[in-house]
Amino acid sequence: MKIKHLTLFSFLLLTTMLQAQQFVPISRTEVLSKVTENNQSLKISEQEFQAAKADFKQTNAVFLPNITASHTGIATTNPLMAFGSKLNQGILTQSDFNPDLLNNPSQVENYATKFEIQQPLINVDGIYMRKAAKTKMDAMALKTERNSDYLNFEVDKAYMQLQLAYKALDVLEKALEAAEANQNLATNSFNQGYLQRADVLAFEVRVTEVQNQLQSAKSNVQNASNYLSFLMNDTTEVIYKPTDALEVTTTLTASHSVSENRADIKAMQLASDAYASAHKADKMAFLPRLNAFGSYEMYDDQIFQGHSNGYLFGAQLSWDVFQGSKRFGKAQKSKAEFEKSKLEYEQYVSQSQLELNKANRMLIDTENRLKLTALALEQSEESLRIRTNRFEEGLEKTSDVLIAETQYAQKQLEYYQTVFEHNYAQAYLHFLTQE
Repeated sequence: MKIKHLTLFSFLLLTTMLQAQQFVPISRTEVLSKVTENNQSLKISEQEFQAAKADFKQTNAVFLPNITASHTGIATTNPLMAFGSKLNQGILTQSDFNPDLLNNPSQVENYATKFEIQQPLINVDGIYMRKAAKTKMDAMALKTERNSDYLNFEVDKAYMQLQLAYKALDVLEKALEAAEANQNLATNSFNQGYLQRADVLAFEVRVTEVQNQLQSAKSNVQNASNYLSFLMNDTTEVIYKPTDALEVTTTLTASHSVSENRADIKAMQLASDAYASAHKADKMAFLPRLNAFGSYEMYDDQIFQGHSNGYLFGAQLSWDVFQGSKRFGKAQKSKAEFEKSKLEYEQYVSQSQLELNKANRMLIDTENRLKLTALALEQSEESLRIRTNRFEEGLEKTSDVLIAETQYAQKQLEYYQTVFEHNYAQAYLHFLTQE
């Protein structure tokens, strides 16, 4: 008796909590719109793309000049520095060539303003690194696109879970009404001496079982609503109610092969291409580099002045002939990463094909189960109607009515579960074949 009262109390408490919370009707289109606008995963993907784009922009240094400006002030009695400073300032006189002054100069101040430019001319490894960065950026854009596709699929699944939760809630509420009606009928028959106390207790047990199931169904509604809130990045405590009905959707048939134009597969291919370019860049690092350079300088013995000036320009051909074994090891590593990326691509395509095959079988299985569960639902409903009428006339046993009642509720839940699985298989197949 204590257990019964505790169960009833828990059921009433959960019902009160659900009633206290706000119910918000929402359609799948509204969910998808809010997810597209607010989902954190999409925002993270966008920032990852922006990071890859910034990496690509950094490779502009392969073609664009590097320009710096500086202003330096010094005071020195170093003979060489003192003589050079005066020479740069253009203030040397005949007396400055006196050996005593050359060897023991007085303090000289020098302020230099300098503008420098370095222009890459031939940098083969840099060109391949730029190509690798561009390919990586394109791959990240495709990854962001695929993440959006996945969220669309996740919205479909989450919304269908909410629909299923409400269907289960509706079935169990009606089952509870029927169980309580039969319990009242049994109680009246017991009071009139037509039934035993054990029959009444059997109906009471059935009511308690349905109440427990109903409590779980209400929790499932909350769980499904919370997950939708998570996808939409909504922190408000609401209970969503779907405005779209849970109905059988048939838009796709079985597909036999995974398209290489799918965003994630193309991204994997581009990632492999990026590793290939990076490996070529490491191999091209053995070639010489040609860079131009130039500077314009202004000198004075006063700060931020430029009484004397001059310029310098030229070109440099540099070749790192040997850096220990650093470049060899780096080239070997990039080659291994390239080979690894090719294997990962092949494995990913194979795994995607495996998932597609499973989805095809899932779709076929759920289509078959839909027919069977729909037929079983009709049969159990008719069986319950017949047994209930016979029970009211005193022609049916209590146990048979309870079995028929339980079976009807069970078949309803099985049917809606099968509808959910069929629609899920449709959505998953669309996700796997989407280009």
